[in-house]
Amino acid sequence: MRRTLSILVLLAAVAFAVSPMLSNGFGGYRPDQFPIPQADPPIQPAGWAFSIWGLIFAWLVAGSAFGAWKRREDPDWQPMRPALLVSLALGAFWIETAHRTPISATVLIVAMLVPALAAFLRAGRQDAVWQVRPVALYAGWLTAASGVAVSVVLTGYGVLAPRIAALALIGVVLVVAVIVAARRPRLWTYRAGVIWALFGVIVANVSARDWLIAAVCGAGAVALLFAQRLAPARP
Repeated sequence: MRRTLSILVLLAAVAFAVSPMLSNGFGGYRPDQFPIPQADPPIQPAGWAFSIWGLIFAWLVAGSAFGAWKRREDPDWQPMRPALLVSLALGAFWIETAHRTPISATVLIVAMLVPALAAFLRAGRQDAVWQVRPVALYAGWLTAASGVAVSVVLTGYGVLAPRIAALALIGVVLVVAVIVAARRPRLWTYRAGVIWALFGVIVANVSARDWLIAAVCGAGAVALLFAQRLAPARP
């Protein structure tokens, strides 16, 4: 079972990585996918920020390949694998879902986030470069991306005004991120994934002269930089 699970994780990582090529990629929802068109939602990062997916895909595949090759039955790798398999398997269908229906895609990305966080928190301590760091970066970016998706859907369906939805979901993302980062404060790649997204939002909102959203994201990024100090001391 351990050997089979490591191979399944690798296959899911590869399927996830090639999914953009099979679905013409994804650079954000189209404005016409919503009853209230969303041309430039304030919570959406600048377009270049999405390039982090290339690093995430490559690192997840490389880490999964190392695990399947060198650590097939290593007990240090086992606890994270079931949750990671679920997240990656769902991720393989996310872009195609996003092209079709934003609501289903939002539900799906949150469903990807929960097991990704579980995999990050359950990951072992050996082979950090291949085991936990890529998963941490993936979970960090998903934390921010889930907030973006929920905010855009709430705005696009008229539940909240764009600025209110953006501020509310940025707050939720920051609370979740600080709590999760404090659980494993030395694993900086989780924080890096969230901070990269926040930086993209800052750049987008400075261009739009929305200083409040930019300032909130900046303060959140600083808080995450110091998340290590929020963790309880260990003997």
